[in-house]
Amino acid sequence: MKKTIFAFVVLGIMTIACNSPKQKELAKADLPSLDDQVKRGEFLVATLDCNACHSPKIMTNRGPVPDPDKLLSGHDSNETLPSYDAKTTETFVLFNMNGTAAIGPWGTSFAGNLTPDATGIGFWSEEQFIKAIKFGKYKGLENSRPLLPPMPWEGYSKLPDEDLKAIYAYLKSIKPVKNIVPQAILPGI
Repeated sequence: MKKTIFAFVVLGIMTIACNSPKQKELAKADLPSLDDQVKRGEFLVATLDCNACHSPKIMTNRGPVPDPDKLLSGHDSNETLPSYDAKTTETFVLFNMNGTAAIGPWGTSFAGNLTPDATGIGFWSEEQFIKAIKFGKYKGLENSRPLLPPMPWEGYSKLPDEDLKAIYAYLKSIKPVKNIVPQAILPGI
């Protein structure tokens, strides 16, 4: 009984501390201001961990890390996926070692190239980028297919437009990487 009461007291103190005005002030201090869109976008891309899915990896003694020469360039067009038992994807999701390809009941999806190269978002308008994230539209085009899992666009859609514009500004400022990402493979194809 004493342990239970102690646990509730600790939980209560932690909740109060995490919701304190000082904690909220510190959290806001870390986020670059809207005055510097590129810096704010860089911060948001790092915080949302876009590299986890959109960057090919290299193996290090710490495990796989984003390849600095291919940051945010999407699934490497030179990588072929191995064969797999299609029955498995009825109840499991398969990822490649890079985390840039996912296979599940929706088919096979490949992380897009987010660099400003023509093979990435080079020709995208800011409006297209926002539409892709806010409404889950492939390439931000009105009559296109939906963005496929594992892209968590539903959660990201709640970001304010100012943050999406900052992310777009940052992505347009990074090194362009030529990489034509394969088209998604939908079920039955």
